[in-house]
Amino acid sequence: MEKNKKVRTKKKQELHPRNKHVGRYDLKQLIETCPQLEEFVKLNNYNDLSIDFFDPKAVKMLNKSLLKHFYGINNWDVPQGYLTPPIPGRADYIHNVADLLSDANDDRIPVGKDIKCLDIGVGANCVYPIIGTAEYGWSFVGSEIDSEAIESAKEIINANTILTENVELRLQNDSTKLFKGIIKEDENFDLVICNPPFHSSAEEAKGANTRKLSNLKGKRISKPALNFGGKNTELWCLGGEEKFVTDMIFQSKEYSESCFWFSTLISKQSHLESIYNILKRVAAVDVITVLMGQGNKKSRIVSWTFLTAEQQKQWKETKWNSFLKKEVK
Repeated sequence: MEKNKKVRTKKKQELHPRNKHVGRYDLKQLIETCPQLEEFVKLNNYNDLSIDFFDPKAVKMLNKSLLKHFYGINNWDVPQGYLTPPIPGRADYIHNVADLLSDANDDRIPVGKDIKCLDIGVGANCVYPIIGTAEYGWSFVGSEIDSEAIESAKEIINANTILTENVELRLQNDSTKLFKGIIKEDENFDLVICNPPFHSSAEEAKGANTRKLSNLKGKRISKPALNFGGKNTELWCLGGEEKFVTDMIFQSKEYSESCFWFSTLISKQSHLESIYNILKRVAAVDVITVLMGQGNKKSRIVSWTFLTAEQQKQWKETKWNSFLKKEVK
């Protein structure tokens, strides 16, 4: 596998060129789309319109505005305390995995509901299915261990017709299993995406958030509010990101012919070496790492497949060529 390992690096690690959120937010335009945003928009110290990114209510309203303006989502909300994810970064993940499919499909992105994605840990916000459905017309299965998060995501889906026929939710009753009980017999997925819990404990999660907000404020903050929210299962798990992804890789081997590309976000570069070693142990045929960045935040997507070149060709010819595909520019 080592000789097949690839790292694709984007210039200056900026947002993907198809990402609708490149550049500054046009808050005046967003207010026209979502007038409720206006009460949260103020002039900052540079005399520019902005919101207070330390205010969870402001962050949530910004997300509502972005999802309505760019993705046609008229009804979106999450229960108090649940993660309100940064939309530009989530969109970047979707566009980068779309490129993975394009690379295997003669530089054309397969679009439409026949392209099926599994979102491990869809969350109460349902953001990855929203963006993937709106941008490429893909269909999604969202798995989740939190029944309250499932109910929240279900409300979002039922309230937006663009999602109702394209997104299915499945509750995982065994938190130690990522695929078993979720992927049905003879079911195939073109993509698996995952935003794993980054931290290994609640204390670690709080400490990381304190450091982040202290850096942003330029002064020490001892008791920060989670401006983007996040329940325990969203932010941390025993063993943290490295253990979660290790389990994911080992368990993915059982479904080697059921999925074309498995992928996950990796927040810490220091985890890559052990993750590559695990991928070598399970005999992944190809591994691609895509570096991403927005401002000072750096992350990466690690993707792997167990399909041989011949199996990939057969997948493309029997699945992606069986329906009309259009060029996405």
